[in-house]
Amino acid sequence: MTDSLPVTDRSRLRRSHERGDFDRAAINAILDAQPMCSVGYVIDGKPYVTPTLQWREGNHVYWHGSSASRALRNQKGVEVCVTVAILDGFVLARSGMHHSVNSRSVMLFGKAFKVEDPQEKLEKLGRFVNGLFPGRYEMLRPDHDQDLKATTVLGLEIAEGAAKVRSGPPKDEEPDYALPIWAGELPVRMVIGEPVPDPRNLDGVSEPDHLRAFRFG
Repeated sequence: MTDSLPVTDRSRLRRSHERGDFDRAAINAILDAQPMCSVGYVIDGKPYVTPTLQWREGNHVYWHGSSASRALRNQKGVEVCVTVAILDGFVLARSGMHHSVNSRSVMLFGKAFKVEDPQEKLEKLGRFVNGLFPGRYEMLRPDHDQDLKATTVLGLEIAEGAAKVRSGPPKDEEPDYALPIWAGELPVRMVIGEPVPDPRNLDGVSEPDHLRAFRFG
C-alpha cells in the first residue's frame, strides 16, 4: 500500500489544484475528524445522496443503517461516492467573487461491499460505538440477533479519491488590496454541549466519563 492514492480522471481536481491532497494520512485525518458523511449512488438512473455516519478501520470506511432501507439495499455491490466535509471558517474578500470558506473535505469513489458475517458485523458496530465513546459498547445491553438482522453494515476500500483543503486569508486580485474594505476570516468551530440526561434514567445512574472526554478531531 502506497502513502498516496493514485490520481485518476474522476479524483483529480479540475480547479484549485493547490487545494488537492492525495496523501493517505491527510485523507485519514479528515475521515477520523468528522463522523458525518454523505453517500451518493444511483438507482434506476436517478441520483440519491444519503447522510449517515462513517468510521474508518485501516484502509476502509464503513457506514451502517436499517436493513429495510431501500438506500442501503441498493448500495451493495454498486459504485458509490462517499464524502466528508468540515467547515472551518468563512473567508470574506474584497469582492464577491473571491469570498470563500476554509474547509477540509474528502471524496472517495469505489464499489460498496456488505459485511455479511454476523460476528464481523458485531465487531465493527462495537468499534464504531467505541470509536466515538471509548468503552461504551461494553457497558451496553448485548445486541440481540434481531438487532444484527435489522442492521446493514457497508464498507468501501479507500483506494480512489482525494482530500481538498483550504485555509488562510482571502486571495484577492492585486488591485483590490488598495480598497478600503475589511477582509479576513471568520472561524467556525463545532462545539460539544452539556450532556442532557434521559428523563427515564434510573436513579443513581452516573454520567460516564466518555461523555466529558468526547472530542471532535
